Amino acid sequence: MAGIFKAYDVRGVYPEDLDEDLARSIGIAFQHVLDDTDRAHGNTVIVGRDMRASSASLSEALIDGLTTTGLDVLDIGLATTPMNYFAVGHLEAAGGIQVTASHNPGRYNGLKFSRHAARPVSGDSGIELMESSIAAGDLPRAEKRGTHRRTDIFQTYGEHVLSHLRRPADARPLKVAVDAANGMGTIYRPLLERLGIDLVPLYFELDGTFPNHEANPLKLENLSDLSALVRSSGADLGVCFDGDADRAAFMDEQGEPVGSDLSTALIAGEILEREPGAAIIYDLRSSRAVAEYIREHGGEPVRERVGHSFIKATLRRRNSPFGGELAGHYYFRDNFNADSSLMAVIEILNLLWKSGQSMSELASRLGRYSKSPEVNFEVADKQAMMDEIRNRYSDGEIDRLDGITVQYPDWWFNVRPSNTEPYLRLVLEATTPDALAARLAELQGILGTPAD
Repeated sequence: MAGIFKAYDVRGVYPEDLDEDLARSIGIAFQHVLDDTDRAHGNTVIVGRDMRASSASLSEALIDGLTTTGLDVLDIGLATTPMNYFAVGHLEAAGGIQVTASHNPGRYNGLKFSRHAARPVSGDSGIELMESSIAAGDLPRAEKRGTHRRTDIFQTYGEHVLSHLRRPADARPLKVAVDAANGMGTIYRPLLERLGIDLVPLYFELDGTFPNHEANPLKLENLSDLSALVRSSGADLGVCFDGDADRAAFMDEQGEPVGSDLSTALIAGEILEREPGAAIIYDLRSSRAVAEYIREHGGEPVRERVGHSFIKATLRRRNSPFGGELAGHYYFRDNFNADSSLMAVIEILNLLWKSGQSMSELASRLGRYSKSPEVNFEVADKQAMMDEIRNRYSDGEIDRLDGITVQYPDWWFNVRPSNTEPYLRLVLEATTPDALAARLAELQGILGTPAD
């Protein structure tokens, strides 16, 4: 059990780390997560699952555990994680659990949790509590078992998402290449075909072994097939989903990836036309161009620490219509403040239709700086290294929102500790490629050799 209770979910290798017995215990322990506010809205928990070979049996065991405690389960079956969040909010359930290991390889599986109104459950708001309850054997059963019913949320979710489509009657035809990575994005095909696009599908066969490439669009090597398809098909846009389809990566018509921070800015500009002056939430790893673009479009950029629980909480607190993360998560107030990769696709299409410009032209507005990807460094004493960096760069503008961010007029960097691994993670941006290379070499001289 050790090590699989993460900051935002439960995840490990099946069946060595996570098996049906543990899934059942987690189902029983979930009662401790739900507070009076959650239960005031009923006794129902939404359960969905992805296409991995182990997901069906883990889901059955999880449901057995939940109903043992007297909770009622509404089983939505094969579903994307955004569909689970939507079901929790739309059906006003007490909470929800999705059986998935997201972008991890096929031998992994896991669980993602939410409370009423799709509020996230994270390490400090329930996951540690479940872990400690299981370790202590604090797993009470109810005298009367809860019910287990099945329902289909796909059509309702589809209508909800499609309601955000703003395709003009005279819209130019758009060809869109979509890589579902053999993951749950596959089930979106009927909705994609209703967008009024010429869909060019890639790897739209559900296969939890991920035979073509890892379902992680953050790794550039996983985008190579989509890039080739965009170029060979003459597509206007490329989209790649991850394993549970809660993330999307975008690609321009030349087959070049568009950073998710820049995609966040583009979507923000589209939304700000409909809601001038709104606060837009973005994670602190994002390019300086993101905040600049949001201000240029009349919005208020709100910088937040990394992690969906932080972004969603700030979205809710500021009544913000939209937020995005560098990892490819896009959050919408009109979607219970939860992620929806498909709504992000729709907003990018809305922008392409309205502007009449290509994706590369739109993205070029934001190509103002040279930026590194997030680089991992294995560090034995993370805090000591963070202290050294803070002292070394004490002449910069320093904040501790998430790790250490150091700002200079012509460059900046963030170093933050991993919650679950012995890594420090570095993101760096500068005004020119040469400056970026020099500063990256300088920081590597302190942090050591990158871990990957």
